[in-house]
Amino acid sequence: MRAYMIYDAVADLDVTVDSYGLDRRERDTSSGFTRTTTVVSLVGDGEVGRGEDVTYDGDAHDSLLDSPNAFDLAGSYTLDGFSESVSGIDLFRGEEPGQVVFRNYRRWAVESAALDLALKQADTNLAERLGRTYDPVRFVVSTRLEEPPTGDRVLGWLERDPSLEFKLDPTSAWTDDVVETLAATGTVCILDLKGQYHGTTVDQPADPALYERIVEGFPEALIEDPALNEETRPLFEGQETRVTWDYPIRGVGTIQELPWEPAWLNIKPSRFGSVRSLLETIDYCRENGIRMFGGGQFELDVGRDQLHAIASLFYPNAPNDVAPTAYNDPDPSGELPSSPLSPAADPQGFSWA
Repeated sequence: MRAYMIYDAVADLDVTVDSYGLDRRERDTSSGFTRTTTVVSLVGDGEVGRGEDVTYDGDAHDSLLDSPNAFDLAGSYTLDGFSESVSGIDLFRGEEPGQVVFRNYRRWAVESAALDLALKQADTNLAERLGRTYDPVRFVVSTRLEEPPTGDRVLGWLERDPSLEFKLDPTSAWTDDVVETLAATGTVCILDLKGQYHGTTVDQPADPALYERIVEGFPEALIEDPALNEETRPLFEGQETRVTWDYPIRGVGTIQELPWEPAWLNIKPSRFGSVRSLLETIDYCRENGIRMFGGGQFELDVGRDQLHAIASLFYPNAPNDVAPTAYNDPDPSGELPSSPLSPAADPQGFSWA
């Protein structure tokens, strides 16, 4: 199978950009912080394509909105040509982002907007262009436990909807009782150890006691992003196929640098920066038998819908960490969608809903 086979199906799409716009989004979350994102809208030939910048830095969004006409994006391109043009633009305008990966997040906002616009200008959607169909998307609910941790938050969700499944973030404060309570529900699909994060608010240093508790307490669950050292690596001997990777994955090269050939990967489109890198990586995983599920970044707008579109096309039955945005509210109310999510009857562009 040729590299870039999926990308080839969209690379030569024509796209005309006349102007662009920026819109701030802000919302409190169940994780205790206020999420800020920026929706990028590309306008051309009577159509609007949209993408979402998920940079985790409110000041960076303010700076972007303070200069709404800073970039010259106007022109007629192929999608591949547009991507090449954007690769030469400093989307942070000389400022150094708080994390290097934020450059990918902003570039993805612009490129996903261009893909959306190109598909709309061609009067098609992503599934049609790829010769695939949109399937219902299974999702899990991602949440942290209360402090001190108990299983009450998960049990509360299950009282509301017994069909829910979960991705949880263990911390060193998790006790044997917490693990037993959660494991007994049979609903925990993924446990994110966050051992690959450094210098963020969610860092969880390598903790051999916690890792052993998780590996043994949830024998069927996937375990994400462990920090491997001489104490923790032996805990995963024979368990490698249960390990999935998230934060390091930003393209094919980063997969090849992992400690072993992975069985599972968490695919977060914004981490890849370009449409090409995302689709190349999906191709690589399909060629090498690596299973995938989708991951989210607390998107507040079109970005979450685009995650559903990608998951629907390539890994609809996986434990996708792409629950509808309302699940991230501090106090979700009203009726919430159940898993799986159904696609719209006539989606347009890069949209799915």
